[in-house]
Amino acid sequence: MQAPDFSVDLYRDVTEWAWGTPSWVHSVADVGTNAGLLLFAVLFVAGWWRARGLDGRAMGLALSAPVAMVAAYLVSEVSKDFLREERPCRAVPGAVHIASCPPPGDWSFPSNHATIAAASAAALVVVWRALAPLVLPLAVLMAFSRVFVGVHYPHDVAAGFCVGVVVAPVVALVLVRAAEPLVDFLRGFAVGAVLLGARPVAALAGAARAGAVRVPAAAGGVTRVDDAAVTMPDVMGGVRGVGGAGEGGGAVGRHHRPGS
Repeated sequence: MQAPDFSVDLYRDVTEWAWGTPSWVHSVADVGTNAGLLLFAVLFVAGWWRARGLDGRAMGLALSAPVAMVAAYLVSEVSKDFLREERPCRAVPGAVHIASCPPPGDWSFPSNHATIAAASAAALVVVWRALAPLVLPLAVLMAFSRVFVGVHYPHDVAAGFCVGVVVAPVVALVLVRAAEPLVDFLRGFAVGAVLLGARPVAALAGAARAGAVRVPAAAGGVTRVDDAAVTMPDVMGGVRGVGGAGEGGGAVGRHHRPGS
């Protein structure tokens, strides 16, 4: 695969500007990508810990998120081996690069780092929406850093970012269909309750409000009667009973009326 001219020109502009920045900026950009991936890993663990107090769907999403990220990475990696675009640090004459150029055979399009960063951010947003203002800008910055240090073209990171933000949420939402009932099942065991958290009290309270939990009358409680238990035949039967008593009373009165 041949890189488009506009991306080559933009790559030159970014890397020449990056080369003129202070050396500490070079170090931060070179190390920052891997450090960002480590932060995403910590956030995956935090999402699991938070979901221990939530329902089965929330825990299912927390468990599906890392798997969804790996799925996006595999899509990117397979694409790289198929398209085989040479790294710009070797293909562009006179290219300057801060990071060391990867060895031959480590293809450029799409960027795996950008894919993993975008997929991690997108999956975390599905799990924990409040993280969006943190993880999405971080993913963009990590993707851009791959051009900044000179190991990817701009179109490499743009494509990788798109793969991550599309594949990861779709995979997570598909996997949660199987993960949610599995989580509810495993929470019934002691080990599962420790790893996945006990079933939330709110779920039990909702079952009680729905009438699923009843207090036996023999124990001094009052058995709940659903509204549907009182039917129209019951009402009509009561009306006929009252009417019959009135007619009977009238007949007795006529039978014993003085002077008859």
